[in-house]
Amino acid sequence: MTRQDLPRQHQPDEEKFRAILPEDIAWQPFPAFPPGAKLAVMVGHPSEPGPYLVRVKVPGGTKLMPHKHPEDRIYTVMSGVFYIGLGESFDGDKVKAYPPGSVVVLPGETWHFHWAKSGEYVTQVSAIGPLGLEYHDDNDDPRLHATMP
Repeated sequence: MTRQDLPRQHQPDEEKFRAILPEDIAWQPFPAFPPGAKLAVMVGHPSEPGPYLVRVKVPGGTKLMPHKHPEDRIYTVMSGVFYIGLGESFDGDKVKAYPPGSVVVLPGETWHFHWAKSGEYVTQVSAIGPLGLEYHDDNDDPRLHATMP
């Protein structure tokens, strides 16, 4: 039996042709993000094992304090300028600016922080799930400080 004879399994959400137009993107609040920041699941199921593709939209001035993800990630800057710094404490002098079209490779378990320093940015994140996010300081984690309605 050759490789061509084996049935090929499709990845989640990749079993048929489809397109997602910008106006069809379903932006949603994400509990691990500060208020105003949004996430859109483009392909896959980030909470499950397997590949996924999400977009993240962060309003100008917003800071995502030091955090890490267990999964390796590839960020593509879609719009705005993406400022990212490495380390366990936020330092605005250590962020580097990445314009649209930039690709940033972030190994899993790397402490980092983001800042929408010059206005809103949108990044596209490709990774193998499940997605995880751990803040260095619990006081920075919006999930631990959400108020009940």
